[in-house]
Amino acid sequence: MSAVEEKGRRMLKEFREFAMKGNVVDLAVGVIIGAAFGGIVNSLVGDVIMPIIGAVTGGLDFSNYFTPLSAKVTATNLADAKKQGAVLAWGSFLTLAINFIIIAFVLFLVIRAINTLKRKEEAAPAAPPKPSAEVELLTEIRDLLKK
Repeated sequence: MSAVEEKGRRMLKEFREFAMKGNVVDLAVGVIIGAAFGGIVNSLVGDVIMPIIGAVTGGLDFSNYFTPLSAKVTATNLADAKKQGAVLAWGSFLTLAINFIIIAFVLFLVIRAINTLKRKEEAAPAAPPKPSAEVELLTEIRDLLKK
C-alpha cells in the first residue's frame, strides 16, 4: 500500500471518528430541528401575525413595501419592481425582523424553562446514599470498640 493511500485511510478514519462524536450528531439534530422551527415561525408570521397587523392597519401588506432606488421602477408590487431595477425592500426586512424577534423570544422562553427546571433539581436536597454493608459493619465495630 502506498504512503498516499495510507494517509487517505488515516484521514478517512479520523473523519469518521469526528463525525460520529456526540457533539457533531447533536449539532446536526439541532440544525435540522432549527430549520423546521424556522418554517413554523415563518408560517406564524406570514399566515397569522402579519394578516392581523394588516387588518389592524387597514389591509397593509408589509411584504410589498419597498422604496424604488431608480427612476425606471414604476411597478406597484415588489416582484415586478425588482425586475425593473434596484429597490429597497424594507417590507421584506420588516417581516424577517419580526420573525427574528419571535424566534428569539421563543428560545428565551425555552431556555428560561430549562434553567428553572435545573434550579429546582439543584435545590432539591438529595438523600445521602445508604452506606454499603462493609461500611455499616466497620461503623458497628468502631462503636463497639468505643464502649
